[in-house]
Amino acid sequence: MEKRRVIVITDGDEYAEKTIEYVAKQYGGRCISQSHGNPTKLTGPEIVKLIMKTPYDPVFVMFDDSGFLGEGAGERALKYVVNHEKVDVLGVIAVASKTHQNEWTRVDVSIDRYGELTEYGVDKSGIAEFEIGRINGDTVYCLDSLQVPIVVGIGDIGKMARKDDIKYGSPITMKAVEVILERSGYGGRTNETKNSDLHEGS
Repeated sequence: MEKRRVIVITDGDEYAEKTIEYVAKQYGGRCISQSHGNPTKLTGPEIVKLIMKTPYDPVFVMFDDSGFLGEGAGERALKYVVNHEKVDVLGVIAVASKTHQNEWTRVDVSIDRYGELTEYGVDKSGIAEFEIGRINGDTVYCLDSLQVPIVVGIGDIGKMARKDDIKYGSPITMKAVEVILERSGYGGRTNETKNSDLHEGS
């Protein structure tokens, strides 16, 4: 069986779930909705089984440690999935948080709340910070040890002072996915959404 193309998201709360389900539909992919949770409840092997059952790529998978210090259940599952022989990770959307544990990861690029690419990290609200190429987050502890093509940093999915609200088309998360797909050469949005203005009403 061919490898399944997967996009990893380091957030799994209710807002993330609704947003990622919406974004997956726009790209003709599938979201593993059962992977949502705060923290992640499924194990790595369980998530891989669900990935292999999906009919279309890319497959969007959420992981969340709910602020657990060090490597929690979400990150153990994430590492298992990323390293699985049947999974081809296109990229990671690393979500910033107000973590008190000082967990951070390097990012290749960030997208601020205004949809602008920046070399700086961003905070939970999508505001560019002062450090280049790193963000703080709850479920990012292990990312530096994994071999993935690109890590894109963004603020809190579906939020960011409503600038990523699903009723506006979740433009920040959409752009993060677009960057990952363009970098991977996988492709862009489906014909249904290519010509639409995702910022309409924002």
